[in-house]
Amino acid sequence: MNSMENRWEIRVSNNYVTKKDVPHIDGAAKPKGSVVFPKVGAAIHTNKKRFLGNDAYVDNNVLAVWTLNKDLCTPAYLYLYFLTINLSNISNPGPLPSINNSKVYELQIPLPPKPEQQKIAAILWKLQRAIATQDRLISVTRDLKQSAMQHLFTHGLRGEPLKDTAIGPMPESWSPRTVLELCNIQSGGTPRKSNAEYWKGKIPWVSGKDLKAVSLDDAIDHVSAEGVAAGSRLAPAGSVLLLVRGMGLAKDLPVAVITRPMAFNQDLKALVPRGGCSGEFLRSAIYAGKERLFERIVPSAHGTMTLNLDDVETFVLACPSDPDEANDIASALATIDRKLAHHQRKRAALNDLFQTTLHQLMTAQIRVTDLDIDTSEVTTPQPQGVAA
Repeated sequence: MNSMENRWEIRVSNNYVTKKDVPHIDGAAKPKGSVVFPKVGAAIHTNKKRFLGNDAYVDNNVLAVWTLNKDLCTPAYLYLYFLTINLSNISNPGPLPSINNSKVYELQIPLPPKPEQQKIAAILWKLQRAIATQDRLISVTRDLKQSAMQHLFTHGLRGEPLKDTAIGPMPESWSPRTVLELCNIQSGGTPRKSNAEYWKGKIPWVSGKDLKAVSLDDAIDHVSAEGVAAGSRLAPAGSVLLLVRGMGLAKDLPVAVITRPMAFNQDLKALVPRGGCSGEFLRSAIYAGKERLFERIVPSAHGTMTLNLDDVETFVLACPSDPDEANDIASALATIDRKLAHHQRKRAALNDLFQTTLHQLMTAQIRVTDLDIDTSEVTTPQPQGVAA
């Protein structure tokens, strides 16, 4: 279920069975068109549902549901119906949540005539295909950025011979420099939550949940100047905010450049560039070396992932001697970042459209009975195989 190519419809599997295996498997293969989802454990709360693109066996942690009469309820419509169901609401609570067959049998499906079911599915299938296209473009763009970053921070832009250093090869004119050599480091804090006046200002106050983009124009929370003075710190525009404590460090390296002065909490460090180094280049250089920085992340006493100040200060980056080359590298990577952000925004918009359209179609707020819609995508049989 977690494979990108199985985002909606399962067509590939990590495991396959042969005809010789079939007699030794309990139960029959679930038919193509079944809806599958987790039925045991915390995976239920991920609310994942998938549509089987082929006949398949499923393991004991997965429940499969399929229609008995395709003229009454089409497989595609059944799948779309389950997308409207929150699995947590039909699970048995407890340390190990589970979904019983009886809970599923109790569900009541609103069924329009079969031609309308097919038209509903065709509309939503097309939106799913558009979302899947954006997913692929996001993946390709991320791979492009990673390749470009590796090349630029290894070979530079001037075609120079390379030299070996403690952090890897780099152009002859470049030099390894620590973060502390390139910027001043500031610590943040949190104004008292009990003082409401501190939280009525217009100054962005950044926490780890805001670090989802390479550039920050604003934050979810805002504080007053008095709040900054009482419990936080104001980082100037162009500073790099780096997450140094929190579970976000276990997944990626949340780091962003701020476009205007912002306050920030104690889980972040503000890296204020100096000596001609731009925040954009500094952020890119840090991210390019993130695998080395990950090696410095340690669990705190409470299990939270932490980067110590000394580890940040002494972290070594590859830096050009020519500021223009550094700016050109930052500019090239920013172009890719803008492309990535474009696809992410488009994907988010398509997903919102899908959710809204799903709700309206499945609750009959919009009827498509009389519309001329090509339904071949959801009615044409596809080649079948058997997966597990």
